[in-house]
Amino acid sequence: MPIWSYILVALVAYLLGSIPTGYLVAKAKGIDIRKTGSGNIGATNAMRVLGKPAGIFVLLADMAKGYFAVWITEYVMERFVEANGHLETCLILAGIFAVLGHNYTCWLKFKGGKGIATTAGVYLALAPVPLGIALAAFILAVVLTRYVSVGSIAGAIALPAAVWIMQPHNLFLGIVTTALGALAIYKHKANIQRLMNGTENRLGKKPVEGTK
Repeated sequence: MPIWSYILVALVAYLLGSIPTGYLVAKAKGIDIRKTGSGNIGATNAMRVLGKPAGIFVLLADMAKGYFAVWITEYVMERFVEANGHLETCLILAGIFAVLGHNYTCWLKFKGGKGIATTAGVYLALAPVPLGIALAAFILAVVLTRYVSVGSIAGAIALPAAVWIMQPHNLFLGIVTTALGALAIYKHKANIQRLMNGTENRLGKKPVEGTK
């Protein structure tokens, strides 16, 4: 399989993932979401700043970016490219770059979201059962703590653990999932600091301005 195929997969997935949904939805309402609430362009801040309908739309759109990055890659590879056993590698590559596109979007000076929803979309396509386990961990953590950030971190830990347990033969997927989980936790470093300081925003409460 030619190297240009991998490069094209990575580029298309990155550009799809880089669409700054939360920023665009807020901009349509005359708001710069980067300067409001937590300053994050993801669904949680969109829901707090713009309301539940807009927040849910951003959540679903960010998930769709990850899902369709994998789906489009599979569709094209199966029909137009001789993958020669490299299809799964290309699908995982598409997932990686969709998440990187969301986290480091070229349209906002490479400052994006935290990648939780986009990662969920990727794994809805790649590994739906481990994703279901991670979602259960997310929901349980949020219910117990009322912190979305804690739920996100719990999901970021549970997803790679579930992949390693349920798909131990797929070494590449396991390594990539672990790396994406670590990246998600790293992107929550400000949240972790606020949790330690007792200033993190609880679910259902208005965010403290400037807490990025």
